[in-house]
Amino acid sequence: MKELIVGLLSGVIGDKLSRDDISKLIEIPPSDDLGDFSFPVFSLSKVFRKSPAVIAEEIKAALVLPSSVEKIIIVSGYINFYMNKQIMAQQCIDNATAPDYGKLNKRGTVIVEFASPNTNKPLHLGHLRNMSIGESVSRLLTFCGFNVVRTSINNDRGVHICKSMLAYKEFGNNTTPESVNKKSDHFVGDYYVAFSKKAAEDESWNEQAQEMLRLWEAGDEPTVALWKVMNAWALDGFRESYRLFGIKFDKEYYESQIYKFGKEIILEGLEKGIFTKRADGAVIVNLEDEKLGEKVLLRPDGTSVYIVQDIFLAVLKNKEYNYDQSLYVVGNEQEYHFQVLIAIFRKLGYPIADKIKHLSYGMVELPEGRMKSREGTVVDADDLVKETQSLATEELKERYTLTQEEMNDRSLKIALSAIKYTLLRIDILKNMMFDPKKAISFEGDTGPYLLYSYARASSIIRKSTATTPVAIGFLNASEVKLIKKLNYFSSSVNFSYEKLSPSVIANYAFELAQCFNEFYHGCKVIGSNEESFRIQLVKSFRSVLGNCLWILGIDSIEEM
Repeated sequence: MKELIVGLLSGVIGDKLSRDDISKLIEIPPSDDLGDFSFPVFSLSKVFRKSPAVIAEEIKAALVLPSSVEKIIIVSGYINFYMNKQIMAQQCIDNATAPDYGKLNKRGTVIVEFASPNTNKPLHLGHLRNMSIGESVSRLLTFCGFNVVRTSINNDRGVHICKSMLAYKEFGNNTTPESVNKKSDHFVGDYYVAFSKKAAEDESWNEQAQEMLRLWEAGDEPTVALWKVMNAWALDGFRESYRLFGIKFDKEYYESQIYKFGKEIILEGLEKGIFTKRADGAVIVNLEDEKLGEKVLLRPDGTSVYIVQDIFLAVLKNKEYNYDQSLYVVGNEQEYHFQVLIAIFRKLGYPIADKIKHLSYGMVELPEGRMKSREGTVVDADDLVKETQSLATEELKERYTLTQEEMNDRSLKIALSAIKYTLLRIDILKNMMFDPKKAISFEGDTGPYLLYSYARASSIIRKSTATTPVAIGFLNASEVKLIKKLNYFSSSVNFSYEKLSPSVIANYAFELAQCFNEFYHGCKVIGSNEESFRIQLVKSFRSVLGNCLWILGIDSIEEM
């Protein structure tokens, strides 16, 4: 329906504004009394050199309304469009059976890098927000027609890795994750915490960790052998968590394999005078004009800093995938890093400078406060899933009688819906608080509420025997409200894509579920005179909500 309005306006003012600009200006009115779509004309005053009131009247006079638009009314500088609700309803029904919802047309390749853990500790709640955002944005882009490549960089070298290794060497006594019956990445993480506690008592441990790093870089066989074993433990644990959370990467990179590369790019820039060498031998880039200060790229000893690795990896990805855009899902504490990365590529004259985007997100905190890995006060991802699944199991036991297999399957899906939805419903730029008990509620703004609504629609559809399509007659208020909300789905997807924020879809899905439940309580479906139409409306709702759940990375449930 929105595209229809865009087309009508484009036919009148297309010489002044592009279709894309018109589409971005169209709003959904805050009240049903103001119609279904609104077009503000304030921004056209400078273009037309007339008052908004005059512009609005001229546009209204020039519009030829199709049958799908009942009327237009001008209110305070807005052109308000009132759509034919029967035609809107039919469109909902038609779209419910349309294949792929626009997934067929490819619009280019987008790399989405997310997760990117350190191999010295298990994934934690912060990683879950990262992974939820990365996977949901990947699905959103796929839904909008892009070829998406999911990648992750495993930070598997450095002094932080050596800290876990040193503690294991001292305290491990050749135990293994299997011998102590512990998940392998958690096993590694325990030694990172052990190191931190020991280093707080004995400062020499920090120097011992640095020495272990020097041995690793020199290729010392016992050190490298221990590194390989502990890295494998960490990575095996990560991949188990990824499978549990529904994450699968198309390509994983490893810092240990690329950290020495990229130096030639810096030396190339030095030769061209883009970078400079300080008196102490360090190679730097001056970003004062960009208000980013001075950044060291090569240390006085000739070794490169972390950003040089990112420079190389960005070039490597472009060579491998010839991407149209490369998104980095990384917390907001790294905003300076990515500003510098893009600025360096601009100075080098590399076109990928305009393809890179840092998808920054806020931190997750618990009611108890901020998490700290080295103190062992983080909430491990696996533990959070188990805790939330336990809460879901308690809820299910009070409501339903299920086999153990059904209980395990449903409780896990409900738990993951609770976690993912809670982590995605807040705008990604904002910090957020995570409370598992609130997240698991079957009522209110939660993932389980969405699953419950989907299951309710599925139940109604299973019970109905209506097959004959009927003409759409009078529609009551709750039907109209649901129909309008269903028709706003494509606009919500577009807005979510423009912002690259899954919160738009999450909030739309919750409002849609509310409209459906109001409709369900106010309109009898099974056995009513309107069953043939209403069952089609229920199918449309389930289809659209199903798409929302898919974009959010949430598995739907046919029965709660």
